[in-house]
Amino acid sequence: MQLPTYQEIETLHHKYAPTAEVFDSVFTHCQIVHDIAVLLLSGRSLDVDAELVRIGCLLHDIGVYPFFDSSGHKREELNYITHGIRGEEILRDEGFSETIWRFASHHTGVGLTKQDVVSQGLPLPEENFEAQTTEELLVMYADKFHSKTQPPYFNPYAWYKDYAAKFGSDKVTKFENMAEQFGIPDVAPLVEKYGHQIRPDATL
Repeated sequence: MQLPTYQEIETLHHKYAPTAEVFDSVFTHCQIVHDIAVLLLSGRSLDVDAELVRIGCLLHDIGVYPFFDSSGHKREELNYITHGIRGEEILRDEGFSETIWRFASHHTGVGLTKQDVVSQGLPLPEENFEAQTTEELLVMYADKFHSKTQPPYFNPYAWYKDYAAKFGSDKVTKFENMAEQFGIPDVAPLVEKYGHQIRPDATL
């Protein structure tokens, strides 16, 4: 399987980004998620394809762009929970394999189950959207430590754990299991690199 280069991925983001500001928000987030994944892999002996993780991190949020109009304003009529499957559709249309497009549709939260979709009435296919491979799980986990809010924030482990609790104790357990497998990243170097602060409280 031939993997896309960094330049090809950046070009793809530009293709779908409606404005430079939206591109900067989404692509910077994807870069940060990759940096977090690198931190998590550092010093740990994990059987993962680091290059595939890089691709997954850089492409996982490609489906966010349809949520903005040509002026960069949010399209309030769209449900953000669908950004994963919208990303999958984009990557499918661009000719990417399932190995790659799954990073888009299988990274939301700590993994959406078919039961989640049905019980919560989510506007998603009645399918399982949980991570299956270690690479998918790592991208999903790294993503939890940064938010594309305005302003953007790095999320502390404790903050996301409290957030996950709103969706059930099983989600907390999943998050704790990821932390056990991958560790908890020290994002201090990334705070300095990107200038995004650590979330100060539990306000969403």
